[in-house]
Amino acid sequence: MACRSCKSSLGLLPRSTTSSSPLSSNLLRPGFVVDTGSQSCAAANAAGRTFSQSTHTSQSQHYQQVRRLHATRQCRDDNPKPKFSLGRAIRESVGLGRLNTYVSYGITERLVKQCIRQADYTISKELRKNEAVPLAADGEEIGESTGESIWHDNFHLPPTFSTWSHVTMLHMYLLVVRLRCMEKDTWQLWQNQLVDHFFHEAEVKMDMTHDLSSRTLRQRYLRDLFTQWRGVVMAYDEGLVKGDAVMAAAVWRNVFKAREDVDVRALAAIVSWMRSCLKVLERQELEDLTFITSSLFAKRVLGELAVVDIPSNSLPSVAAVAPQPAIAAGKVAAGKKSADPPRLSRS
Repeated sequence: MACRSCKSSLGLLPRSTTSSSPLSSNLLRPGFVVDTGSQSCAAANAAGRTFSQSTHTSQSQHYQQVRRLHATRQCRDDNPKPKFSLGRAIRESVGLGRLNTYVSYGITERLVKQCIRQADYTISKELRKNEAVPLAADGEEIGESTGESIWHDNFHLPPTFSTWSHVTMLHMYLLVVRLRCMEKDTWQLWQNQLVDHFFHEAEVKMDMTHDLSSRTLRQRYLRDLFTQWRGVVMAYDEGLVKGDAVMAAAVWRNVFKAREDVDVRALAAIVSWMRSCLKVLERQELEDLTFITSSLFAKRVLGELAVVDIPSNSLPSVAAVAPQPAIAAGKVAAGKKSADPPRLSRS
């Protein structure tokens, strides 16, 4: 005969037990109290454990949902919507989801085209045919500017291969500094593409403008030009870190070929323009470089003279007067002189 505790446990079982369950089949047999007493106790205990586990599970799921929703809302607040980028929108519309080799090839080609346009020049075929191409003091051929160029007109740089290459490399350096903000692999890919396009244009300039048909001679000049490019990057990097005086010395040695009659105000304006361009490029998306580079490089360098002529706060009593070029250039030189640029001659 079952005890009182067993009978009370049987009363706690759900009343909706179906007839197919073992408990309902036992209830239909005679003497069910004696036969199923221990089974009913076990069933009651199992039902209690199941109920408590389900209650605990539902509560934990509720807490997890609350925490998950809270975290999602916090992440949404921490990550604002990125600003609109025209370049990104165009690439996404044509299905270019990432910057692969083909995309970098096309963009860097357009960037180099904008760089070489700043001090471009040509030599007429008539002068070449008559062997009347003017030569500089160092034997370098002098051409004619293809358009309005501040480097030829205002800074009085001759339209030669040396001027063209160094002005182009100066503009390329500004782009390289911006490309360094990307991942290492992407930055190296883009820089290599940029340099390859430039050297291709340099070889075309040697062949078509200076009529250097010898491939061996062109390759020798290109090797010298590559050495110049590496030196330019190191010199401008040093100026970017150490200050405007060192940057002006680098521009004076490379672009102006360490001339003693250089206008120091022009050097200061170029350095100020370089700093301004780097500041603008820093705020631009990578996809927008091709859209803003042309307008950025078209900015008048002479407009920086208004900034250069402002007296320094450390010298309030000094008026803005035109310096003596020879003396000031000697101070900027700092005892350094760059290697001579490649001279395009047939000797």
